[in-house]
Amino acid sequence: MTAIINLKENKATVEQALANLQSEIEIALKYKFTALKIIHGYGSHGTGGAIFLAVRKYLNKLLIKKQISDIIAGNQWALQNEKTRKLLYLSPEWASDEDLNHSNPGITIIVF
Repeated sequence: MTAIINLKENKATVEQALANLQSEIEIALKYKFTALKIIHGYGSHGTGGAIFLAVRKYLNKLLIKKQISDIIAGNQWALQNEKTRKLLYLSPEWASDEDLNHSNPGITIIVF
């Protein structure tokens, strides 16, 4: 099952975006999703960069604590990437994601 969260919606603050992300991760874990796509932007319009940096920092903490299995940066979300191929093997429905093979730095994929 694919799941997408857009943290850029409603011009959220960094704190609001992280709270929303935490909630969505809990839901994804509860329903045993294999992955979650986060749309966070990358700073091309100003505030997106702060959310991008906060999300990456938060996800790295979760990875270290082994609360998530892996992180695939948007610019690595491509068939050439081993992490991507592994996720697509486990969940083939992700192959239809519109950002696959488009090197989008404004997204991150969390693998559970």
